[in-house]
Amino acid sequence: MRNWEKEKEKRVAFIRDLLASSGAKGVVFGNSGGKDSALVAALCSFATKNVLGVIMPCHSKRNYGEDREDGLAVAAKYGIETMIVDLTKVRSDLLEAVEPALESKGALSNIAPRLRMTTLYAIGAERGYLVAGTGNRSERYMGYFTKWGDGACDFNPIADLGATEVFDFLRYLGAPDHVVNKAPSAGLFEGQTDESEMGVTYAEIDAFLNGEPVSDEAKAIIERYHRSAAHKMAMPPVYEEK
Repeated sequence: MRNWEKEKEKRVAFIRDLLASSGAKGVVFGNSGGKDSALVAALCSFATKNVLGVIMPCHSKRNYGEDREDGLAVAAKYGIETMIVDLTKVRSDLLEAVEPALESKGALSNIAPRLRMTTLYAIGAERGYLVAGTGNRSERYMGYFTKWGDGACDFNPIADLGATEVFDFLRYLGAPDHVVNKAPSAGLFEGQTDESEMGVTYAEIDAFLNGEPVSDEAKAIIERYHRSAAHKMAMPPVYEEK
């Protein structure tokens, strides 16, 4: 069990040092209403008063309901400025232009995270803010993020924490119960949850990462996801004259 007070102090210091060394004026992050963005929201709010959480509904009905309300609750809890940028029409316009070339569900699902990344970096550039990442260790190992989408950031204060540790940290910080207790979901389409889509639970992923026993089925899924996501973990290869 981690010492969450000490973890809070170290991560807040990490954010403050980054702001000082970069000359950035503050932090902007995507406020999805989920557990990871809630933890990033809390930590950034402890580090600086200049924090902007951007709620970015995009096509999914859940984005306009539960996710939006939970995002607003997190912002209220930690005193964070909120901006709502509706990306549904932007997505529709883009799909109209490129949909004839798209057939796979994955290609369509990745559009929203990339639109959100573009939005955050545009706002960050305007304000002189750093973009905070919100992915945890479990998601990163599985490659459960969109390349150049929610995987893009200037810094990430929770990348070493497993999903189950994120829950524990949020409870320590007194995050809203409905945010902590709801099933993790990227909200990319109706009824989607992370665990049902991956076919393995976060508890199993974290157990595997901690060297604890998991079922053969869970191990096979985790290893398959990790192998297939290797390209997400490194910068693109470039040609170099030998």
